Amino acid sequence: MNNVTQENNQNVPSFYGMGIAPRILDILDSFKFTVPTPIQSQTIPLAIEGKDVVGIAQTGTGKTLSFAIPMIQSLAAKKGTGLVLAPTRELAIQIEEAFRPIVSVFKLEAVCLIGGAPMEPQLKALRRNPRVIIATPGRLIDHMSNWNVLPQEVEMLVLDEADRMLDMGFLPQIEMILGHLPKERQTMLFSATMPKEIVGIAAKYMQLPVSVEIAPSGTMADNVTHELYIVKKSAKTQLLRQVLSQYHGPVLLFSRTKHNATRLARDIRKMGHRASEIHSNRTLDQRRAALEGFKSGKYKVLVATDIASRGIDVTGIELVINYDIPDDASNYVHRIGRTARAGQKGHAISFAMPDQKRDVEDIEKLINATLPVSRHPKVMTEEFTSETKASPQYKKKTKRPFRPRRR
Repeated sequence: MNNVTQENNQNVPSFYGMGIAPRILDILDSFKFTVPTPIQSQTIPLAIEGKDVVGIAQTGTGKTLSFAIPMIQSLAAKKGTGLVLAPTRELAIQIEEAFRPIVSVFKLEAVCLIGGAPMEPQLKALRRNPRVIIATPGRLIDHMSNWNVLPQEVEMLVLDEADRMLDMGFLPQIEMILGHLPKERQTMLFSATMPKEIVGIAAKYMQLPVSVEIAPSGTMADNVTHELYIVKKSAKTQLLRQVLSQYHGPVLLFSRTKHNATRLARDIRKMGHRASEIHSNRTLDQRRAALEGFKSGKYKVLVATDIASRGIDVTGIELVINYDIPDDASNYVHRIGRTARAGQKGHAISFAMPDQKRDVEDIEKLINATLPVSRHPKVMTEEFTSETKASPQYKKKTKRPFRPRRR
């Protein structure tokens, strides 16, 4: 892959001069989008030229427009279909929402195919021959198996949040889908990190892709401050009560498991805060209602598992709480990427138990920074245990293979 690395872009003051069609520029102006983000300024011209692109950038950097603009502009000038694959239902819905104002100007249609939703409305939408298909891998395969989607018509493919799809075990489905698509197509792959599996996908399924890395893989979101409390499990609820009383804006709280998420949402409501939950045990309608309620301010706190760490695009989140340290250190970056979006400031607070020193060290190694430890005057805080790398227990733990928990 050819590489383009950029930390800041001072050379493109606006979307003008990037090869974007005037009708799309008018839409951007109407939404007050005047200055492209670094990922947009680097990838949009390349994609408009028809090149395959691998875009590496942290969450909240405007990646959706980076592929929506070139895709719609290309499809407006020729026949064929654009396909966008996303790891979660929530992210697919939000991508469809971002596409909607652009496709409408060109009188094109987009359809969102996700699991958990009835098939019949999706079938009706597909019969109208939409030019853009946004889908989760499993539901797309369902439609392909029934010949509702004709893969040979795909002219442009986007894999969004590719590393998350791999984390969720979608590699076999992705390879199955890619195996049915035309070889002569344009492919764009976006990811927050660059594991070796993504390098393999790029080498096998893309044609001389240009790699655009806006920030090193694992880089933290800008304008986020961090705080770490070391507490016993029995004191976490008490600490949560104190933290929530200090913040008045929207709070996104992450739990490792869906069952604990349900309990936490209930406990937070008992504390007097408006709260909802989003995880795989909730129906699609319940998840939509929770997300919309959080966006509108109906709920102050949204409790989520990592299934939502890349599917929540809400501006103005004041605080992200890692009630449970994530299983995988890379998920820390994705979680905190939900705050400090679009140049705003944000804060991330993590609760770690005394025996989770290694988990914290993994996070610090990934983000190349130390999480500052805080103490609360009203809650008994702890210190990390004296577990060392020489101890048999530590050695056994470090050799344990990572197996993501079911969400």
